[in-house]
Amino acid sequence: MKRESIEMVWNERTQKSEEDISFLNKEQSQKAIQYHKSFAIYEKTPLVNLKNLAQKCNVNAVYLKDESYRFGLNAFKVLGASYAIANYIAQKTGQDISELSAEKIASKEMKNNIGEITFVTATDGNHGRGLAWTAKQLGQKAVVYMPKGSSKERLHNIIAQGAEAEITNKNYDDAVRLAQQKAVENGWVMVQDTAWEDYEDIPKWIMQGYTTMGYEIMEQLEQKPTHIFLQAGVGSMAGAMTGFFANIYKEQKPIIVVVEPTKADCLFQTAKANDGTLHCVKGDMNTIMAGLACGEPCSIGWNVLKKYADAFVRCPEYVAADGMRILAAPMKEDTAVVSGESGAVGIGCMANILQYKELETIKKALKLDENSIILCISTEGDTDVQNYKNIVWEGKHSKFEV
Repeated sequence: MKRESIEMVWNERTQKSEEDISFLNKEQSQKAIQYHKSFAIYEKTPLVNLKNLAQKCNVNAVYLKDESYRFGLNAFKVLGASYAIANYIAQKTGQDISELSAEKIASKEMKNNIGEITFVTATDGNHGRGLAWTAKQLGQKAVVYMPKGSSKERLHNIIAQGAEAEITNKNYDDAVRLAQQKAVENGWVMVQDTAWEDYEDIPKWIMQGYTTMGYEIMEQLEQKPTHIFLQAGVGSMAGAMTGFFANIYKEQKPIIVVVEPTKADCLFQTAKANDGTLHCVKGDMNTIMAGLACGEPCSIGWNVLKKYADAFVRCPEYVAADGMRILAAPMKEDTAVVSGESGAVGIGCMANILQYKELETIKKALKLDENSIILCISTEGDTDVQNYKNIVWEGKHSKFEV
């Protein structure tokens, strides 16, 4: 049986669009990083230069942002959840986010002013853990709904932060609808990185929160990237990074490649159709890349991607597993990185495209060559330890499986 392969669709940009991405500019990201720095636990996460991997892949450089160190939570998602909550409270109190710090929001004076707020979300794990942690830090409450099949370890990590949490019998998108229903019924505040009619402020704040990664990368990079690989679920992180770097580099914007699981490829399908509508994936989306198992694109994220992303790639399961193993057992003196299934798919995709002749057409279309300077983001560490061991130590989801 022929194994499944990576597929790519080029963003033709046949639709005229003047999408406003000023909400992801440098000034806005400065506000986000200023707020994140107000947490005592803040530290800039590492940017690793994988020199020997670059040599093996015959490119100039490969850089990897390692988000497993973020706030002790093993994933980047807390950046969005914490910044959205802060902006909600700023709006509620009539202040600008630049006037608030984590300490000020957590103060007794603020609590007396705003009262007790319950924040609710749906998550496969990382976003919910970030929301729960933030609510705990700020003296507020969190309720989290998880899709069926979610890792019990991720559930327990959320509960450990003081949140009410449960694994539902629904897929991710239906869990989002459940969380929204509960928010309406109970007067809770929904904090989700997808958007719908009359629900756009919070998803935008979440995306702005993610740009803290971009701002740090900008300060850490030794040279301007020619290519950026960004994994996507609903597309909010990919949209945030795309918008940020499009603002920073303008006409010299790197080639941006959006990577999804084959089993949850809503952005790929939307780009392929190129008909002005969002295309959704239905069903369970049973992929090891749990953080990317989303069937409905975020409209705000998509509006940025359709204008500024260059290509959309869908990847079989073994591509994420390849990335995990490449980073866990690096070449020569390269730094080892613990990267989970959703975190490693970008580097796995890049490595497959650069090393296999069957993907030569994709490599040429992306203009990948010996001069390429590639940036990837490992968005999570081993947030499901047993599954990480199964893949990295025991070789599950090998490219040789059929």
